[in-house]
Amino acid sequence: MAEAKSFDLVVIGGGPGGYVGAIRAAQLGMSVACVERDRLGGVCLNWGCIPTKALLANAQFYYELKHQAPAWGIEADNVRHDWDKVIGRSRGVADNLNKGVAFLFKKNKITHIHGHAHIASPGVVQVTDPSGRPVMSLHAKNVLISTGAVPRSLPSADFDGDRIISSKEAMVLKDQPEKLLIVGAGAIGMEFAYFYNAFGTQVTVIEMLDRLLPIEDDEVSKAIAKSFRRVGIDCRTSTKTVSIKKTSNGVELTVAPLGDPNKAQVLVADKVLIAIGVRGRYDGLFDDSLGIDFYKDYIKVDKTTYQTSVQGIHAVGDVIGPPWLAHVASEEAVVCVERLAGHKPTPIDYDAIPGCTYCQPQVASVGLTERDCKQRGIACRVGKFPFQASGKAQAVGHTEGFVKIIASEEHGQILGAHMVGDSVTELIAELGLAIRLEATVQEVIATIHAHPTLSEAVHEAALGADGRMLHF
Repeated sequence: MAEAKSFDLVVIGGGPGGYVGAIRAAQLGMSVACVERDRLGGVCLNWGCIPTKALLANAQFYYELKHQAPAWGIEADNVRHDWDKVIGRSRGVADNLNKGVAFLFKKNKITHIHGHAHIASPGVVQVTDPSGRPVMSLHAKNVLISTGAVPRSLPSADFDGDRIISSKEAMVLKDQPEKLLIVGAGAIGMEFAYFYNAFGTQVTVIEMLDRLLPIEDDEVSKAIAKSFRRVGIDCRTSTKTVSIKKTSNGVELTVAPLGDPNKAQVLVADKVLIAIGVRGRYDGLFDDSLGIDFYKDYIKVDKTTYQTSVQGIHAVGDVIGPPWLAHVASEEAVVCVERLAGHKPTPIDYDAIPGCTYCQPQVASVGLTERDCKQRGIACRVGKFPFQASGKAQAVGHTEGFVKIIASEEHGQILGAHMVGDSVTELIAELGLAIRLEATVQEVIATIHAHPTLSEAVHEAALGADGRMLHF
């Protein structure tokens, strides 16, 4: 018979929502157990956010050394790469951080239980090993689910881990493909397109919608399309994937322009990466008797308390639907457990969540796009400053891109910000804070930005929204 233990909170899933929620709950005096069936840190730390950024850093370094060194007065002949070491460095980074989460659990006296969780009834979580053998029975007043999401496959082609792959396989391929097809031009698809192209793989991106990075501001999508095509990435928008066929040595993808199936074309490659989105991961988690409500492929919750349809069972992160972002999962978990502890945390403003894509040039955004403002009938003004006019960008050789600020017409309140360029994922936080504080462009203008820095582009864009840009 499985050992029984009681806790104030049982967290299911050790990713950025689960482990952060567990730590915060422990800080608030709760006894906490976290059940994780794989590695602490979840997809983000082990198979997503962190290891992909290591790969992208490798790609940028290699590309600049191979293609841009002469412009810097550096002679770098016979530049080559060791694919195994490129992949190995990424895995090493993930391993180090995985150990860091385990240390934080120990520091905060959180019980880590390795196994599969099954919620048998409210407040009762049964844990089994991979063979289905009982390990432990956990009892708690509250349960927090943060089990994340899994890649969504195409209806006509399931993942096989070899030729039809997801992002997980894409970051650990044993051999670099000569040709790679990517279906989906969201953040994941675009990051892998940049990574593989930088190392010499011939990459084609297929997107059904009419632009790359479809959720971004229209000008951002145009700038990224221009940049990707300039470095040789074949970007096909408004294009439907009709079918995928595995061959003896690769894949054949039949694609066609939307609305014109007679112009179908067969594309041939070593592998195809499907990056069309994700669905919630909760397989085997709930007993049928619980009556948990779902919405599409996600657990339905109240996005103030994060409670499901069953009292005492809460859920946060990717498993409850978009936006599928690690920092959102973490913040939702903190808000949830603070409410459970009787606190009154500031609710999350889902209109002011930063989104980042770490290709080169990078993309970062927060708040409303011009498209959003038009759809909502909001009168706005725009300030846009190109990095080409930035002294720091010229000095470091990264002049591609811009900073764009959208403000209300009447008061100049900042409604959104959209950036393309080097290190813009580090610049976006300033304007996220501005939106959170309901700041105006005048207040950003009155904030002195150090010179020379890339952040001066934020200052100049604010000046532009006020009709008084100085350096462009």
